[in-house]
Amino acid sequence: MTPLRQARQLIEEACRRAGREASCVRILAVSKRQPVEKIVDLSAQGQDDFGENYVQELAAKMTALEGRGLRWHLIGHLQKNKIKLVSGRCALIHSVDSLALAEALNRRAGERGLTEKILLQVNVGEEITKEGFSPEKLRQDAALIFALPHLEIQGLMTMPPLQNDAEQNRPFFRRLRELAAELRARHSTARHPLRELSMGTSHDFVVAVEEGATLVRLGTVLFGERAG
Repeated sequence: MTPLRQARQLIEEACRRAGREASCVRILAVSKRQPVEKIVDLSAQGQDDFGENYVQELAAKMTALEGRGLRWHLIGHLQKNKIKLVSGRCALIHSVDSLALAEALNRRAGERGLTEKILLQVNVGEEITKEGFSPEKLRQDAALIFALPHLEIQGLMTMPPLQNDAEQNRPFFRRLRELAAELRARHSTARHPLRELSMGTSHDFVVAVEEGATLVRLGTVLFGERAG
């Protein structure tokens, strides 16, 4: 069984335990520092969604693999001066971590006459070393963000504290799910469905799925250990 099929099987089993439909969960293959040959191989197995951390690497791979029907996601930090490199090119930008960045993305999308699909990154552990809205800051800024006319807010993303035991991350995943439900009740519209929860990586994605993840970001379990 291929690593991709094994991951899908684990997701199906987690969804059964949680009373969810497995079709609600997508795998995002994290291809950071992976060669295009491995991406092509996964694509041949039916994997369409790929995520990159670095804007320049994302842009290069988009060009190299153009025409293959892949959906590209930016999951790493986005600096405002690099918005032009990704604007209108991503299926989803996961890492919108401030009101200022949301406003800058909105301006660029407006200039280009398009709508940008984004997730709002939440620092659920409120770690000083990580980007993202604190839950309280997101509550404060939500009305301003949801009023931006050239963004579609598809949901939330988080990277919880790095733990050796996946079960220790369950409260953080649950907190993101509950925050999404709260925001959905206050701000959700047809343009801002807030359905997506991007959470869970290779070591804790099963727990994330049990807690409501719709996008799991898998690198090592699909590609093996990265070189460098």
